[in-house]
Amino acid sequence: MRDLLALDDLPKELDIAVMLPADNATSGFDNLADLLFVSPTLMERYLAAARKISRLAVGDPTMLPIVDTYQLDRDLVQDGHLTGLPLGTRGGTRVRSHLPLDGEYLITVQFPGAAREPHDVEVSVDGERVRLFTVGENPPKRQASGVFTLDADPDLQVRVPLRAGPREVAVAFLPKSGALAEGQVRSYRSRSRQPSVASLIISGPYGADGAGDTPSRRRILSCRPATGTTAVDEVACARSILSTLARRAYRRPVTDVDLERLISFYDQGKAEAGFERGVQRAIERLLVSPEFLFRLERDPAGAAAGDVYRVNDLELASRLSFFLWSSIPDDELLDLAVGGQLRDPAVLDQQVRRMLADSRSEVLVTNFAEQWLFLRDVDAKEPDTGFFPGFDENLRRAFRRETELFVGSVLRDDRSVLDLLTANHTFVNERLAKHYGIPHVYGSHFRRVELDDESRRGLLGQGSILTLTSYATRTSPVLRGKWILENLLASPPPPPPPDVPALDETTDDGRPRSMREAMEQHRANPVCASCHAQMDPLGFALENFDAVGRWRDLSESRTPIDATGTLPDGRRFEGPSGLRAELLRSPDQFMHTITEKLLTYALGRAVEHFDAPTIREIVQNAERDDYRFMSIVLGIVNSTPFQLRKAS
Repeated sequence: MRDLLALDDLPKELDIAVMLPADNATSGFDNLADLLFVSPTLMERYLAAARKISRLAVGDPTMLPIVDTYQLDRDLVQDGHLTGLPLGTRGGTRVRSHLPLDGEYLITVQFPGAAREPHDVEVSVDGERVRLFTVGENPPKRQASGVFTLDADPDLQVRVPLRAGPREVAVAFLPKSGALAEGQVRSYRSRSRQPSVASLIISGPYGADGAGDTPSRRRILSCRPATGTTAVDEVACARSILSTLARRAYRRPVTDVDLERLISFYDQGKAEAGFERGVQRAIERLLVSPEFLFRLERDPAGAAAGDVYRVNDLELASRLSFFLWSSIPDDELLDLAVGGQLRDPAVLDQQVRRMLADSRSEVLVTNFAEQWLFLRDVDAKEPDTGFFPGFDENLRRAFRRETELFVGSVLRDDRSVLDLLTANHTFVNERLAKHYGIPHVYGSHFRRVELDDESRRGLLGQGSILTLTSYATRTSPVLRGKWILENLLASPPPPPPPDVPALDETTDDGRPRSMREAMEQHRANPVCASCHAQMDPLGFALENFDAVGRWRDLSESRTPIDATGTLPDGRRFEGPSGLRAELLRSPDQFMHTITEKLLTYALGRAVEHFDAPTIREIVQNAERDDYRFMSIVLGIVNSTPFQLRKAS
C-alpha cells in the first residue's frame, strides 16, 4: 500500500495487519509458500480490505467517521521525555495516522485515574500546539477556561479542523516548576503517582469538506478531467491512471485484457458517482486481483514438468524486491526488467546495492532479523515483577529496539556478519543503559555506545535474546542452549519426550538446588541425556545473565553461578566470552546458518538437501570478503535457487 498507493501510517481501523489474519509461520518465517493459502473467510477479508483501502486512497467523501484508538501499555513508565515529543515535556505519546478527508476531528486523551495535583497537558498536531489543558485537582482559577478535572472525568477532548493525509498527533505533560508560593506546602511526589496517558483516540471526520491534497491522491490521480471534458477524454484519463497502477501492482507490462477488466469496474463506479468513484472502484478490483495478491511465476511455453529454467527478468525483479523490500519493484527496477537488462550481472549488482541503500531495506531487518532471532516473541514474555520489579514496558521496547538497531548497523555499514557475535558496541537509551550498568547515557533516544564489558558483546549479551530464552521467574540453560543450536548453529535438537517431570529445585534436606545441580539430576534420565549434553553447556555459559538480562553473581537460589560448560567432545569454556570464542573456532558453521536462514527468507521456501552446495559456495566466496553482509546478499541473488525454477 505504501509503494503502490502512497498510503502509510494507516488508521488502526484500516490497518491491513488488523483487517487480515497473521500468516502461518514455521521455523520462525511467515513467508513460506507451502504454508500460505486463501480460505473463503480470508478472501472475504481481502474484499473488505480492498474496498476500505481504495476509498481511503482516493478520498471518498461518503466515508463515515472512523474511530482510531491507540492504547498504551499499562506498565509503560511515563516519567521522562519520550523521543519525538517536544523537548522538556514528560510522558505521553505520539502517533501517526492517515486522515481520510478534510474536516473536523475529535482528539480524546484518556488517563488511568485522577492526579494528586494540577498538571499541564499539551495536545499538538504536526508539532503545532492545538490545545493546552490543566488536569488534576484544584487547578488555578486563572486557567478555568482550559481546566479539566480528572476526578470528574478521566478524559479530555479537543475538536480541531485538520487536513487529510498523514498527520502526527501528540500529547505530553509540560514540566512543573519546583518553585512554591509563600505559604504553600509541597505535596509528596512519587514517580508511581505521576499522571500518565492511558490512550489517545482520533475520531472523524465530522463535517467533511473535501478529499484534500494527500500523497495518495497525488500518486493516483496523475490526470484529472477538467469541467466540461468529454466522456472520451475522461476514459482516456482513467486508462492512463489505471495502466500506471496496474503495471506497478502486477509487476509487469499491462495487457489490453487487464485494462479492459479494470475499465469495466471504472464504468460502474462512474455511473454511480462520477470520475473519482470510477477510479476507486477500479482500484478496489485491482487490489483483489490474483496478479496483485500472488507472486505468479508461469512456466515457459513447452516446458515439461521437472524442467529447470531461468526465471525471466520481470520475475527476477519481483524476487529481488520482495527479498530486500518486502514490497513491489519500483519504476527503475521494473524498467530494467522490461528492457531485459536486469539479467546483466553488473546491472544486477548495482541494483542490489541501490536497493540496500534505500530506506525501504529497513524492512529486511524488521522482517528477516525479527523472525530469524524470534524477536517478536519478546512481546509475549511477561517476567514476574515480583522477582524482577525493574522490568516494564519501556525496557521491553528498548530490548527489541537495541537488537533491531544492532543488526541493522551490520547491514547498512556492510560489516562482517561475524560482528553479530563479536561487536564491542551496541545501541542504548537511558533506560537500557541503567539496566546494563552503562554510565553517562541520558534521554530516551538511542545512541551507539562502546562496550567495556566483554560479556555484553554481540547478540548473546543483549536483553532481548536473554529474556526470550528465560522463564517468568528464572533463567533456563535449556531454552538458551536450544536457541543457540537452532538459530546460530542450525542444529535444532529433537522435541522432548512426553511426560518429562519438572525440575526438582530442592534437595532431600530442603536446601535449594543450583540450576546446575537440578539439570544434572535431569540428565541422569538416559532419554534426556543426549540432547541435554549439547544444549546445557551452551546455556550454562550465559547463567551470569538473569531472566531479564542483568549481570549477577548469585543464582535465584542464592548459590554462586557456575558458568562453565563442557561439550560432548570434552572441550571446556566459561562464561559468555568463552562461549563466543568457542562459536568462532569454526565460523563457517555460524555463516552456514545465517546464509541458510537468509536464503530461506529470500526464496519463500524451506531449504532442501540440494541447496547445500549453493550455501557452501556462498559462504566460501563471502570468506574472501571477510563475510560481509553484502557478499552474502549478492551470493544469494546470483545463486541457482534464486535465479532458476523447476517447472510444475
